[in-house]
Amino acid sequence: MGFVKTRQELEKYYSIKDRKFIGAKMMGVLFETKPEIVKRLLPEPLVPADAPGAMIFIAQYPETNLGPGYREAALFLRCKYGNEPGTYCLEMPIQSEESRLYNGRDIFGFPKKIAEIHLEKNGPAASGWVERKGIKFLELKVNLTGRLPGLPPSGPNFLFKGMPKIDLTPGFDGPLFLCKQQTEVEVQSLEIGSAELILRPSDSDPWAEVEPVKIMAGFFLVSNNTMLPGKVIKEVDGEAYLPYYFKITDFFAGK
Repeated sequence: MGFVKTRQELEKYYSIKDRKFIGAKMMGVLFETKPEIVKRLLPEPLVPADAPGAMIFIAQYPETNLGPGYREAALFLRCKYGNEPGTYCLEMPIQSEESRLYNGRDIFGFPKKIAEIHLEKNGPAASGWVERKGIKFLELKVNLTGRLPGLPPSGPNFLFKGMPKIDLTPGFDGPLFLCKQQTEVEVQSLEIGSAELILRPSDSDPWAEVEPVKIMAGFFLVSNNTMLPGKVIKEVDGEAYLPYYFKITDFFAGK
């Protein structure tokens, strides 16, 4: 393969519409946070869900249809667009090949950053952490005490896509789009229980800003996940979104 791809190479690339994650192992926690925090962190036109809350997961993907498996974590806020419930991702650290940054960030708009990620399960105990720049800003422990047959229906991920201006003035070159993307989860096993969540302050990864008020449940999920193609919903105001954009990178404004 060279710098310029052949028609056959492009046809093969674009024929992979669904991203498959076979035997995914995911631990996580559902928790309530303060409504004013959710309202502050959601960009328009997204609004808080009827029951504002957040979700964190740490995952190990042993096998994918795009190459070797990898680890990933994420912090989501529950939200709505119009009357459609869904989630908004604040950050998605990964420990993987560099190409995974492109697949998730540039194509879909997920705010991915390279990190060190740990996940383990011993009987009913699961634990994990995420570390960047010498700060272990997420630690999670789950004590599993029960099982569920499956997950409740979930809405899409709401995402924003735009290209910052090349002349280094505020805004975007071209339109800014609100998009959505759905991931189907085929549950193999789902265990639930109590959880201990620690969020440490970090300038680069400010997860502690989403202050836990009440832990709802911890979980450990084994599943086959299918990440479906996304869809552009509408063009939105780039000037209004600009303060929210920099969650996708490590912000630096000089010393």
